[in-house]
Amino acid sequence: MLIKHEFEVRASAKYLFDLTQDYTLRTEWDTLTTEAYLLNDAKVAALGVQARCIGGNGLAMDIEYMSYKPNEVAAVKMVNGPYIFDHFAGGWQFKALSDELTRVRFSYNITAKPRWLSWILTPILCFKFKRETEKRIVALTSYVERQFVVSP
Repeated sequence: MLIKHEFEVRASAKYLFDLTQDYTLRTEWDTLTTEAYLLNDAKVAALGVQARCIGGNGLAMDIEYMSYKPNEVAAVKMVNGPYIFDHFAGGWQFKALSDELTRVRFSYNITAKPRWLSWILTPILCFKFKRETEKRIVALTSYVERQFVVSP
């Protein structure tokens, strides 16, 4: 089941891309993760790089970057994850509307398991993930706004 969120943030596409793909800063703004880091001694996110994200509920998901175009798109797929996910893939697109305004699109494709119950579990899982993603968007936007506050 596909989930999409589109929103605008008052920051450059470069800044937003770099922030969202920087695993040393991830837990400062991302409400879905309490711990996040790159795997296999990777230093930066890139095509083929794997990362682990651990949620507040203790569930961990390992992802691999399937697409990585700086300032434009980062797409991942789950390579190992919580028992409830049969399939998880996500993409973040960044479109500069100006030097200081970016349209961001989060897209997730999720399927629950066990497969024989997927028809009922997938919509429930997606409903919860959609709500959590809405919180994540508010947190990202708030974090960015705090970074650009000018002191009097």
